Amino acid sequence: MVQIDVVYQGKLHTRATHEPSGSTLVTDAPRDNMGLGEAFSPTDLLATSLVTCMLTTMGIVAQREQIDITGATGRVIKEMTSTPPRRVARLTVTLHLPQKLDEEQTQKLTNAAHACPVKKSLHPDVEVITQIHWG
Repeated sequence: MVQIDVVYQGKLHTRATHEPSGSTLVTDAPRDNMGLGEAFSPTDLLATSLVTCMLTTMGIVAQREQIDITGATGRVIKEMTSTPPRRVARLTVTLHLPQKLDEEQTQKLTNAAHACPVKKSLHPDVEVITQIHWG
């Protein structure tokens, strides 16, 4: 169990504190939904959590398999629905791994990316497109 405490600061801003570490982050509503876009929006954090979870899960498998993926990068493009209800419609994830691996290693890391808990927690209506580039 992890506790995260959130304070609404007014003007569509929040500050969240991660209890175990004390780390904080702020959010703002996006410009297209009454905010100023001064920080991650809640749905930006959803998109961010997907790509960071995929890389972390791949990192766990890579560490276990003694594969160095240091320097791997990820990008996510979040698209919202154009009609109500407002929700995330599509997340397009692009991962770049620093080296080419053999077929077995590639498959293990690909499987890890698709098995990340955040991806497994998304509603089936959220389309997730994933591209992984090796080397």
